Amino acid sequence: MNSRSRITLPRPLDAHLHLRDGQALATTVAASARQFGRAVIMPNLVPALTRCQDALAYRDRILAAVPPDLSFTPLMTLYLTEGMRREEIDRAHDEPDIYAVKLYPAGATTHSDAGVRHLDRVMPVLERMAELGLPLLIHGEVTDPDIDIFDREAVFIERVLIPLRRRLPELAIVLEHITTAEAVAYVQAQSGRFAATLTAHHLLHDRNDMLVGGMRPHFFCLPILKRREHRHALLAAATSGDPRFFLGTDSAPHARSAKENACACAGCFTAPAALELYASAFAQANALDRLADFASRHGAHFYGLPVDAHECTLIAESWQLPDELPYLDGRIVPFHGGQTLAWRLETER
Repeated sequence: MNSRSRITLPRPLDAHLHLRDGQALATTVAASARQFGRAVIMPNLVPALTRCQDALAYRDRILAAVPPDLSFTPLMTLYLTEGMRREEIDRAHDEPDIYAVKLYPAGATTHSDAGVRHLDRVMPVLERMAELGLPLLIHGEVTDPDIDIFDREAVFIERVLIPLRRRLPELAIVLEHITTAEAVAYVQAQSGRFAATLTAHHLLHDRNDMLVGGMRPHFFCLPILKRREHRHALLAAATSGDPRFFLGTDSAPHARSAKENACACAGCFTAPAALELYASAFAQANALDRLADFASRHGAHFYGLPVDAHECTLIAESWQLPDELPYLDGRIVPFHGGQTLAWRLETER
């Protein structure tokens, strides 16, 4: 049931989530489990999750941190390295709790040093993934220091993704956390099993929000916020009803001390109010009637999953997100922390 003041939708799937590990799980898992029934979990731990047995052990640690009054299913992924063997892909395909493999260009973002430097070195693995239908999740940025940080996504599409698609058109791909009009247009031009995730922070903000009047480190993420016209293109794609676009928060927790310093870590901790933030973005576009498809159906269909049988409800009611939350031995600032939000997650049944 949807109205101007109330939206009921199937419990959403977060198709791109960072939870970290160890003590951090006490904060991160609870935050996401209150918002989502399932999530595709990123494998960029230290050390990276390159083996099925390590990904499944991480899954057990995540499940142990789920609050007893909530249900939450982690959908695990492997971290693609140049040393990965086809046999590991076979094991991943046969393992029901592993859903994809993640490609990080080396040095592109947090804990990506073990990533791929030369795509040719992983082609046997990608060919096997294409044969088996195992999706490749891509952080779509080049890391060439000569390329401006605001152009890295567009250049990646031209230099890496287009040649890859020509070589392996049958490979299932999710282009993660897209940030540009070029990426939107590229996704819209594709056929086959090809999709993209969109974050709440890229739908709500542009680089002026991060930089004008002083640097706001809690808005700093990778890929970085772009110009306003790119944000408008992302919002149009998210609210279009096109099933190739779906929700992926890229919620990426860093302690307050790691964000508010001379070299701030990249990442926005959106999980505590992710659905409320997406609802605000869809309200801007007068498209709240399409939020359920974007948040709950499109991603599930891509991964061959049933739509969640449980429901949650958002109501148009102002509330204030806490300034900070406990995290490790200190505190963490949620995205929009301390601000008043227009939507509130009310119930699950």
